[in-house]
Amino acid sequence: MNRSEARGIIMTILYQVFMYEKSNIDYDLNEVFSENLKIDNSFVKEMVTGVLDKKNDIDNIANKYLKDWDIKRLSLPDQAILRMGIYELLYTDTPDIVAINEAVELSKKYSDDKVKNMINGVLDKVYHSK
Repeated sequence: MNRSEARGIIMTILYQVFMYEKSNIDYDLNEVFSENLKIDNSFVKEMVTGVLDKKNDIDNIANKYLKDWDIKRLSLPDQAILRMGIYELLYTDTPDIVAINEAVELSKKYSDDKVKNMINGVLDKVYHSK
């Protein structure tokens, strides 16, 4: 599995976790990993656990750049994409342009154009504030 495919799985796992949290359903993250991964993948696990560990910080950063919006108003897939993009920009050694491009590519697939542009704009502002 390449990194682009892995990011699609990361988004799916995050979406599933956010759905459980929103619905107050208990979950075991290891079970969620095993449901979504055919083989163990450290990149996927590190990204998911990183986003979940830094979720409050990531949300504060996102909300700083979301004009007249709050991250919680976005759909759960959009929240997953934006949080993953911010996490990858700030907390990993992924090249910035790759982190932004991968998030935008996911948003092209799962979001409408308005949200795709919003995600791109927020990630660009986060990048320039580094």
